[in-house]
Amino acid sequence: MRHPARLGIALTLALATAGCSTAAGDRAGTESGPSAETASVTSCGRPLSFAGPPKRAVALDQTSTETLLELGLQDRMAGTANLKTKIPAQYEAAYAGIPVIAPKIATGEQLRAAGPDFVVAGSADLFTKDRAGTREELAALKVPTFVSAVNCPQRNPAGRTPFELLFSDYENLGEVFGVQERARKLAAGQRAAVAKAGENAAKVPRGKEQPTVVYLYSVFNGMPYVAGRTGLPSEMSRIIGAKNAFDDVNEDWPEVSWEEVAKRDPDFIVIGDLSERGRPGDSASEKRAAMTGHPVVSKLAAVRDNKILEVPGTELDPSVRSVHALGMLAAGMKDLGYVR
Repeated sequence: MRHPARLGIALTLALATAGCSTAAGDRAGTESGPSAETASVTSCGRPLSFAGPPKRAVALDQTSTETLLELGLQDRMAGTANLKTKIPAQYEAAYAGIPVIAPKIATGEQLRAAGPDFVVAGSADLFTKDRAGTREELAALKVPTFVSAVNCPQRNPAGRTPFELLFSDYENLGEVFGVQERARKLAAGQRAAVAKAGENAAKVPRGKEQPTVVYLYSVFNGMPYVAGRTGLPSEMSRIIGAKNAFDDVNEDWPEVSWEEVAKRDPDFIVIGDLSERGRPGDSASEKRAAMTGHPVVSKLAAVRDNKILEVPGTELDPSVRSVHALGMLAAGMKDLGYVR
């Protein structure tokens, strides 16, 4: 979720496998059980206690916004911020009723003006003095803050995968808002999608024959940004039976050189299409052009033979939509002939 430059499957899989988009009129906070009244969870090392479900939650980024919408919590939201791509069609109606407190990253003043009783973010770096305020500052104002477990690997039990950490977010938010059953269904649906994609792994060659992949997220000032070891694509690769060619780089999305991409000589390439973001070099077509126009990269077999998969770039970061990209990658591996 931290980017140095920051700056065949139909979409039916996207949130059919993602879980349980709430039907219109299904309101939050109506499920039975003790946690609908009181709740205690831990978020990124910080214990949080609630006397009742939040009524004025603010989501500081699109990832958190879409998670809350998927859980049917739009009536409990007092604000959203930092939209990077279009809201998917299944969320449009719910999203339309939520105030946008900031089109980009929210400041402390913008956040406090919304009068939140709970603040949710996918990334800890949104809680800084020059942004929404630190978690300590907001706690002093009696406003609890939640950070995705995926962004706090040092605070999590060893061995938990990024997807399992993402699913724990759903379950913890379900506890906080008293919608545990919705959260369980969402997590169960996505676990099933991960398991389905994982059926590839047993049918893919191992050892020296295991296919390698480069994930091209963005091209900024002519330089490629690819998935390193700590980003979600490395886990996606493991699930589908491939190996991330940049697993030796301990970053989410490091800047590398085109020559280094060529040196890794991947068997196939995954392009993250960020057309909706609209920056130079974001679209899949621009990334293809950058590779075919490069004197060295253009000679790679993966480029020459069009062993290239395109997925929505935003889905390569942990979110409620990531299982959709995972399913596309699993299907793409089959189409490219890597699954026996």
